[in-house]
Amino acid sequence: MARRPSVHYVCQSCGAVFPKWAGRCESCGAWNSIVEEAVEPAATGGTAPRRSRGAKVAFVSLAGTAEPPPRIGTQLAELDRVLGGGLVPASVVLVGGDPGIGKSTLLLQAACALAAAGRRVKYISGEEAVDQIRLRARRLGLDAPGLEIAAAINVTDIAGTLESEPDVALVVIDSIQTMWLESVESAPGTVSQVRATAFELIRLAKQRGFSLILVGHVTKEGALAGPRVLEHMVDAVMYFEGDRGHQFRILRAAKNRFGATDEIGVFAMTDQGLVEVPNPSALFLAERRGNIAGSAVFAGIEGTRPVLLEVQALLSPKSGDSAPRRAVVGWDTSRLNMLLAVLEARCGLKLHGMDVHLNIAGGLRVLEPAADLAVAAALVSAATGKPTHAGAVYFGEIGLSGEIRQVAQVDSRLKEAQKLGFDAAFLPRRIARGNTRLVAPEGLHLNEIGHLGDLVALFGGTDSEEA
Repeated sequence: MARRPSVHYVCQSCGAVFPKWAGRCESCGAWNSIVEEAVEPAATGGTAPRRSRGAKVAFVSLAGTAEPPPRIGTQLAELDRVLGGGLVPASVVLVGGDPGIGKSTLLLQAACALAAAGRRVKYISGEEAVDQIRLRARRLGLDAPGLEIAAAINVTDIAGTLESEPDVALVVIDSIQTMWLESVESAPGTVSQVRATAFELIRLAKQRGFSLILVGHVTKEGALAGPRVLEHMVDAVMYFEGDRGHQFRILRAAKNRFGATDEIGVFAMTDQGLVEVPNPSALFLAERRGNIAGSAVFAGIEGTRPVLLEVQALLSPKSGDSAPRRAVVGWDTSRLNMLLAVLEARCGLKLHGMDVHLNIAGGLRVLEPAADLAVAAALVSAATGKPTHAGAVYFGEIGLSGEIRQVAQVDSRLKEAQKLGFDAAFLPRRIARGNTRLVAPEGLHLNEIGHLGDLVALFGGTDSEEA
């Protein structure tokens, strides 16, 4: 007599399994994310099945005898930069991002460009009909008759079709949360379905040698939805970031087995789709106004690319007896609180009674601690009411004692500043290397700072409540 399938309860946010339903996941803290899923019972008999002896695994030399296959250029330089030089055959890339940020637009543009270059590309959508894909391509002005598109969600049918197709270079699945496998008794988008369908598609890509791009949904916190094991199964994970209020979109690599994990690609959203931005510094600073208190230019590094950004700070007296506000866009709030504490404890700048608003103009999120000095310059400028030097850039990490610490790739930051016409740079003093001084690019004056108090002294004031 066949046994009835049992059930268990799986969190759709983190994949944790529970014996009974609960309103809140004890593993990740998500509410109403636990869903009932069926578990097929294992086959049983009178005696335990005899374990067969596995086949011998063949080992080969690391050096190998053949050259690795060449990368496939997507015809989009910014996308190739993040991928590490193009798509690797038989690799799997997972692309996530907020709804409407431009994931499908970017991949449709890349698929059309590859198809126009003579490659066989298949675009499979589980969210749009074929006519809807054609309508979007027509609106974006894309012309690639060789691109093969389909609307399907059954992975068994998709796998059977792809196994009979020769010379396929790229397959795009939009999105993995819509895919469905008959052998898994749960709805599309559940942890079981995402894990099973992704495994089947990845196995097929490795076997047939085509590159596979999976589009993934994200949670409201910005993380990829579904089990974390999905990120471990793929070769590269990329996030498409940006604010709908800004035209810029940032493609950032979070994992890449074939390239750097800190590269970014910059795109601008237009009525003709996504346009590559080869020189993002010029566009990020295009609307900057000089001689404004609370503004400083940060010379940052994103991967191997130097990027100049404007840091804006605004201070205002807090209202009533409420706690002072700390509103931050594009930077880490906890790091801002640490920097405010250092300014007050080490430099005598009184900011405890002020509301602080900080913004990284342009919509890019800054993660490196080298932005500390630029943020401090913007805060001190806003506190004293004195503008920073309009032709200066700032970079350096600040410690709890107020010391300015060294950062990486100083030469690249200075060359980018000099290329865009800046004439001064404020940077950490080179104590750790025997006081050796940098060779400044032509026309750029270097101001080395050892302590945050030296920066405050340049503005000639330490009391923000009197400014």
